[in-house]
Amino acid sequence: MPKKTIKKTPKAAATVSRKTAASKTGVTKAAARSPVAPRKAPARATGAAAKAADPVLVEGKRAPAFRIPRDDGSTVALKDFAGRKLVLFFYPRAGTPGCTIEANDFSRLAPQFERQGAAVLGVSADPQAALQRFRAKNDLKVALASDETLAMLEAYGVWAEKSLYGKTFMGVVRTTVLIDEDGRVMRVWRNVKVPGHAEAVLSTIRDALS
Repeated sequence: MPKKTIKKTPKAAATVSRKTAASKTGVTKAAARSPVAPRKAPARATGAAAKAADPVLVEGKRAPAFRIPRDDGSTVALKDFAGRKLVLFFYPRAGTPGCTIEANDFSRLAPQFERQGAAVLGVSADPQAALQRFRAKNDLKVALASDETLAMLEAYGVWAEKSLYGKTFMGVVRTTVLIDEDGRVMRVWRNVKVPGHAEAVLSTIRDALS
């Protein structure tokens, strides 16, 4: 008696084809039904003057070391200020109204900071050329430094997510850090309001010396 020949229907052939493909790729039906859920990105703080979600500066601890380009074409490092106090003022962008006022205030008081044994250095993410124009236009008496790589800004916790007029973006949160003669953080001012700020920093240094 002749054997019956079972013909594969197109549907059966398609099923076999899918099984074969799955065995070759290692993909199972269970995996296809249960894809791995993507990880959620960590939430970030927002606000007109948002601060870094995890502040990295602690008063009494060593300040992060840095070496970045200066407005005069040289470089400047934390170790250059060993044995004297250093005022680091971080500002969002050279030439904007608030940043201009702040830089002018620190520049006006630069001789008094010097008499208290403190140097002043402004830091932003602007390129050197922009800082040179900013300094020349306003005849600034304080040094300015550029951190286009964002390495120092992130190390000091001042590069963070901000929002303005409903738009979210990354930028420098206006912050001032006072570092002592041994390279330790003395004081941190976050979300700085410009009017009277330079005077307040100078007063803090005077009080520390009295």
